[in-house]
Amino acid sequence: MIKVKFWGVRGSIPCPGPRTMKYGGNTACIELRFPEVNRHIIIDAGSGIRDLANFMLANDLPKGPISTEIYLSHTHWDHIMGFPFFVPVYIPGTKIKVFGPVTYEDEPLEAVVGGQMKYRYFPVNMGELAGSIEYRRLKEEPLLDLGDGITLTTAIINHPITALGYRFSFRGAVFCTAYDTEPFRNLFVTDPAHPSYDELMAVEGEEAAREQNQVLQDFFTGADLLVHDAQYTRVEYEKGKVGWGHSPIEDAIASARLAGVKQLALFHHDPERSDDQLDAMAATYCNDEQTGPMRVFFAQEGQEIIL
Repeated sequence: MIKVKFWGVRGSIPCPGPRTMKYGGNTACIELRFPEVNRHIIIDAGSGIRDLANFMLANDLPKGPISTEIYLSHTHWDHIMGFPFFVPVYIPGTKIKVFGPVTYEDEPLEAVVGGQMKYRYFPVNMGELAGSIEYRRLKEEPLLDLGDGITLTTAIINHPITALGYRFSFRGAVFCTAYDTEPFRNLFVTDPAHPSYDELMAVEGEEAAREQNQVLQDFFTGADLLVHDAQYTRVEYEKGKVGWGHSPIEDAIASARLAGVKQLALFHHDPERSDDQLDAMAATYCNDEQTGPMRVFFAQEGQEIIL
């Protein structure tokens, strides 16, 4: 059994307020619990991790020191900004392992995550934290044995900095993430009238993009639950947002259907979206005509799913 809970579902920046009470205004944070083996995993440390920390202090700490693993999809601010407010790191006896990709070779993961806790930005330095924190850089990994029957596969996804999708498997249950990402595209000139057009490069670029998109689709094939970037509609995406690293909702649904995904959580909601707007979009996109037998929903803070 994998127990999944969403603690933050927004993209870019927190947007709390009366317009976002239903779906929530916190940035990315997902909790995985494996009760049969007493393992705890957190995916991303956006602002939602603060509420998760408070829950853990009330429910986990009374049973003993907190031990958890944090897997960062990437190190953009909206995915790490909550780390200084994850209260267990201030408590002696806490053990945390932080995993994630690094874009620049000369910057270790610890420096990237801890950089926001320099005195110029924050009153507490990383060196003052009472908990034990270990860091491990991840790359594209075909299969990692995490122990207790949990395995992890990672895949490079399409974002302006190095970002990873995660595929956790446990006793037949499969949970996948594919955010922040957008469809891979041809990076070469495709207009024959353009002075830089090269037919061979244009053809090769199309084939490369097709292959990359297929690799990602294969990565989440058959998942019981896929959490996929869906920040934009196709119209929004094509009006100046190509290359920003976020997917059109239509592409997320189409890819998940082709991959035989059982449940699709549309995630990383644009901060401008109100609850009413997301409800209207759910009526448009989350129906049998669009999704077939696959369950599709816009993720909400506090939502729990058991796999």
